[in-house]
Amino acid sequence: MLLSNITTFKTAYFQADFFGKMIFLFLFALSSISWIFLLHRIWVYKQVKKESMQFQKIVNREKEKCLHLNIDKGNSPFHHIFSTLKHKTIEILDKNRFFTKEIANGGINHLSQNDIHLIESHLVATISKQKDQLDKNLFVLSTITTLAPFLGLLGTVWGILITFFEMEKGGMIGSNTAILGGLSTALVTTVLGLIIAIPSLISYSYLKNAGRLYTSDMQDFSHSLLSTVELQYRKVDIDK
Repeated sequence: MLLSNITTFKTAYFQADFFGKMIFLFLFALSSISWIFLLHRIWVYKQVKKESMQFQKIVNREKEKCLHLNIDKGNSPFHHIFSTLKHKTIEILDKNRFFTKEIANGGINHLSQNDIHLIESHLVATISKQKDQLDKNLFVLSTITTLAPFLGLLGTVWGILITFFEMEKGGMIGSNTAILGGLSTALVTTVLGLIIAIPSLISYSYLKNAGRLYTSDMQDFSHSLLSTVELQYRKVDIDK
């Protein structure tokens, strides 16, 4: 059955005129791009999740002294979140130590509620940036989803035009071949357009959902880190 369908597509391609063949080639190119892009993005997501889980295990083992961890290896989003929290927290603590006389005289360094909110805002910005990196070029699939049916429709209209044009010329052997080519172009390009668009639409939805789930994981990780730092350095007003 599969070989029969492939033979049908090949026959339709060779029977088409120059413009019809160009439509076929564009459709084949869109199909190749969509599958290559999908397989690459799935691989990227798997690598990112694997690296993130490994990094989270390392951080969880030394969670109570996370500001003193030196983890330079890795380029996962979790690593960027951790680096943002560490660098921003140390920067704020250093400023508090410099500007507060009590701390300068040997007191305990603390983070105020405003400091916590500032760190949180930087974490939110980092998560947003990492999400944009993961969703980069995802518009390719949505474009293919929209473009493929229109190219199929163009092939359909062109095939019908060729068919009517050859029917007006008469029932010559050559024109009969052209009529069959026009009809096959009209039918097969529509099928190809839908065959390409449907998997692209499913792939786009799958990758968007995977991005949302991973964004939720990044938010959970950042909240966990921030809670740990807050418990260690937040100043508690005993009088209240």
